[in-house]
Amino acid sequence: MPLKLTTYYHGSDIPELPGKNTFHSIELFRIYEATTGYTPLLIVASEGGKPVAKLLAAIRKSVRLFPPAIIKRCEIYGTGEYFDETADKEFVFGEMLQRLTDEALREAFLIEFRNLENSLFGYKSFRKNHYFAINWLQVRNSLHSREYVEERFSPSRIRQIKKGLKNGAEVREVHNTEEIQAFSQMLHHVYSSKIRRHFPSKEFFQHMEKEMVQGKQSKIFIVTYKDKIIGGSACIYSEDNAYLWFSGGMRKTYALQYPGILAVWHALTDAKKRGYRHLEFMDVGLPFRKHGYRDFVLRFGGKQSSTRRWFRFRWEWLNKLLNKIYE
Repeated sequence: MPLKLTTYYHGSDIPELPGKNTFHSIELFRIYEATTGYTPLLIVASEGGKPVAKLLAAIRKSVRLFPPAIIKRCEIYGTGEYFDETADKEFVFGEMLQRLTDEALREAFLIEFRNLENSLFGYKSFRKNHYFAINWLQVRNSLHSREYVEERFSPSRIRQIKKGLKNGAEVREVHNTEEIQAFSQMLHHVYSSKIRRHFPSKEFFQHMEKEMVQGKQSKIFIVTYKDKIIGGSACIYSEDNAYLWFSGGMRKTYALQYPGILAVWHALTDAKKRGYRHLEFMDVGLPFRKHGYRDFVLRFGGKQSSTRRWFRFRWEWLNKLLNKIYE
């Protein structure tokens, strides 16, 4: 039976689909769709009218002071979600990848596949479509093999958590829209480009609360001191795993409260209580470069492992050049 591919550009057009992977969900599609600067597209593969797989991508726009003033790039988390265990997943992915590549490069200058669960999956399809791979690092905490998440923390990290709480800091989940807005503004002020060069607008977090928090697919935590938000973290949950997407704190102004440390600690303890097996830290950097955020999160007892990201530029000559460099 031939494979049919359908590309959706508007959430209102998407039919009800199966699936548990949050990174390829209609909820995340709607968040992208409602956030300024993002354009989502969802590719659904079906056989005989029955969906067998889906792949969600987002084209995001960045505005800069220097030319080129507007840059668009396409980002995908993982390699899609598959519903039919008897289907040839490699073949289905190859077909979706070709469609995505053709669609995305009309708008974006770069396509990036990140947070791959299996770095070997789709290798032939990526190569066939002229993608090149760069080795990357992954840091994740195992939550199922210890009674308390703190058992893996460094002694200095445990002391900092105790001091922060003793010095008046409190950590909890957000309660309302005003707190989400204050959390977003705080992160915008303190977020380092060494962690993530692009940071979404406050709309992103407001729509995250609307689409995902109520459905328990995400949570936003805040660290407060004397009723002021001084830190926080945003997590997304997919199947058995938790992902720390954003976190930060006003560590210079409120050094004695350790807001950034408390934000990560609470995300870990909450994920443990909710029964997730792992928590993965997003964007911990390249293996051949020092990365302050990676050093920071490793003190929470996570394990570092090697993975890869796949990239595809609009210009074929550049793909060939970079493919030779990173072979």
